[in-house]
Amino acid sequence: MIIGVPKEIKNNENRVGVTPAGVAEFRKAGHTVYVQASAGLGSGFSDAEYEQAGAQLLPTIEEVYAQAEMIVKVKEPISEEYGLIKEGQLLFTYFHFASSEELTHAMIERKATCLAYETVELPNRSLPLLVPMSEVAGRMAPQEGAKYLEKPLKGRGILLGGVPGVRPAEVLILGGGVVGTNAAKVAAGLGAQVTIMDISLNRLRELDDIMPKNVVTQYSNDYNIREAIKTADLVIGAVLIPGAKAPHLVTRDMLKDMKSGAVVVDVAVDQGGCIETCTPTTHENPTFIIDDVVHYCVANMPGAVPYTSTLALTNATLPYALKLANLGWREACTRDAALRLGLNVVNGEVVYKGVAEAWGLGLTNVSKVLDSAYVA
Repeated sequence: MIIGVPKEIKNNENRVGVTPAGVAEFRKAGHTVYVQASAGLGSGFSDAEYEQAGAQLLPTIEEVYAQAEMIVKVKEPISEEYGLIKEGQLLFTYFHFASSEELTHAMIERKATCLAYETVELPNRSLPLLVPMSEVAGRMAPQEGAKYLEKPLKGRGILLGGVPGVRPAEVLILGGGVVGTNAAKVAAGLGAQVTIMDISLNRLRELDDIMPKNVVTQYSNDYNIREAIKTADLVIGAVLIPGAKAPHLVTRDMLKDMKSGAVVVDVAVDQGGCIETCTPTTHENPTFIIDDVVHYCVANMPGAVPYTSTLALTNATLPYALKLANLGWREACTRDAALRLGLNVVNGEVVYKGVAEAWGLGLTNVSKVLDSAYVA
C-alpha cells in the first residue's frame, strides 16, 4: 500500500502521524511511504531521519494526498484539506465528527473512508488509540489550570498547592476515566484538594482505593455539581461518550455561582465540551473570560508537547496502521472488531451511530460496507 504522511496544518499542531521508526516498519512490510517535507520537525524528527528510514519526501501536502492510498494523520482534516481528499481514500486519524457538522458533511461529500482513532474500541470498552492522548491531556490540564490561576493571566491569584498556613486550591474533576484519573494524579501531586465526580460507583470505589488522601470522590449529579463549583478554584471537564457529543454538565447559569477568577479547563471540547460556555480555542489564543471565569478550551492540548505526544500516539496507532496496510481496510476491519468500530464514514455513508445521531443523518450498517461487492 502507499501511505501518505502530511504535515499537520491545524493551528499550533506540531505532532506528526508517523515517526521515522514507523516508516521503517511500513517499509519492512513492503509498503511505500511518502512524507511531506518538514512534517516531523515540530516533534523533533528531521527529514534526514525519515529518508534514512526509507520514506520518500514530497515538498507539498497536495502531492502527498495525490499519491497516497492511506493517509495517516493526527488531527482531522481542516477546510484547506477537504479538496485534496480522493474518493475511496482511507484516512486514519482523529476525527471527532460529533463536534463538527461541517467536517462530517465534507467527508461524506468526498466519499472518503474515515477510520477514527477515537472510536476504535476493544471488547472491554477501552479506547486504545484515545488513551495515550487522554493521558497527556489529563496530565496537562492541572498544569494549564495552575498557570491560568495566576493573577497576571486573569486568574484568582492562587497557588494550586498552597503553602504552610494557607489552604491549597480546590480542584473539581468531572469524569473519572483516563483524563480525570491522570488530572487527579497531577493536581494531587501539586498539593491541591481534589474532588473527582463520576456516575459509576464502581469507578469511584476504584479511585478511592488508589488515590492519595487529598483526593475525594463524589457521585456526579446536577445538585452535587452545582454545590461543588461554588468553592472550586479549578474545574476540569473530563467527560467522554465515545463518538458522541459530551453532555453539558456545567451550564451557563452555573457560572454566576463560581468564584471570580476561577478557571475551567474543558478537555472534552473536541467532542463538543462538557462545559456549556466552552468553545474551541488554540494554543495561540487559549483562553477567554465569561462571567469572570477563565475558560481554557484548547482542542488539541497534546500538540503543545509534541515530542512526548507523537511517541505516545504512534506507539498505539502503528500496529493498527500496519494491519490496515497489510490487509486493506475491508479485510482488516472484518477480522478486527476493534478496528471495525473505528469506521465512521465510508464512501459517502455514515456507519457510526453516534455520528448519525449527532447530525440527524441516516445510518448504514457497517457490515454492508465491508462487503467487497458493495457499491454505494
